Amino acid sequence: MWRDYDPAVTERDLGYATRLNLNAIRTWGSYEFWREDPAAFETAFEDFLQTSDDYGIKPLVGLFEGIGDEPTRENLTDDDLMTATGVASPSKEILQSKDRWEETREFVRWFMNRYADDERLLAIELINEPGWNKRRIEFSKSMYETMREMRGSVPLTVGSTSMSKNSTYAKWGLDLFQFHYNFPPSQPTFRNAVQRVQSLDDVLSQPVMLTEWQRVRSVPGFHNTQPRNQRTPNYASMAPILTELGMSNFFWSLMLQPAYFWSQRQMGVLNGVFHEDGAVWSLDDARSLKAMSGDDEFDGEERNEWPRWAKPIKTEVYGE
Repeated sequence: MWRDYDPAVTERDLGYATRLNLNAIRTWGSYEFWREDPAAFETAFEDFLQTSDDYGIKPLVGLFEGIGDEPTRENLTDDDLMTATGVASPSKEILQSKDRWEETREFVRWFMNRYADDERLLAIELINEPGWNKRRIEFSKSMYETMREMRGSVPLTVGSTSMSKNSTYAKWGLDLFQFHYNFPPSQPTFRNAVQRVQSLDDVLSQPVMLTEWQRVRSVPGFHNTQPRNQRTPNYASMAPILTELGMSNFFWSLMLQPAYFWSQRQMGVLNGVFHEDGAVWSLDDARSLKAMSGDDEFDGEERNEWPRWAKPIKTEVYGE
């Protein structure tokens, strides 16, 4: 995203976001690209942040990522649909060498020096899903302490798979709690889960947001084979519940793209709302998402087709 940053693409995508009345967007920075070219990263990030502000959208920006393959040069530059993967950050080599944590702390300090009080940001996320790896948790806690020392007016947070995992992160002094529920098995299960979180929210001093969700899907997990009719977007299966219950949230994702996890991509899983030309995968999805703002009127072209550039995956999976 940052190495190949294109201001016109940001302008286009955020313009589509306003068609859904979105007021926030969640994305990531890149420690690896910052190390490679800090000036280029700053230029790109500033354009992204200012364009977001021009559209009335506040980003929630993550600094590190707990999910994905190693950030090798090959993985960081691979743009082949059939081999490219999400990458974790930082590398296992850095995680295992405490004497190298000052390298990543330099990035945290650089970011906080510039953006700790930036009103254009919704929040700063130290890391997404640090998970169950003891060393990654230790690393994340150490980096978060640096963030807290430099804190300004922008809330600080950690991307969490669940509220139970937040019991670990809460001790670090989070300003905002997150939880993820990408694929609930049914609407009643999802409703109950959100209501349980909201009952906790009533006794917490920090706000709580659902920061990853996609669709109801009958087969649980990210790596199990899914029914073919459940491999494409269906935000309308969850959005009305979030609207009814008033849960602040971020869905995954704005633009149509093959799944983030390679195991999902191999099954032909597609995420997103908008094609690059502004058509939507599903008018029902677009309307249900826009309804969160109190307005479900959405006019546009509906096109249930894989993006042209993504068809090699569809062809490999479905033989079409």
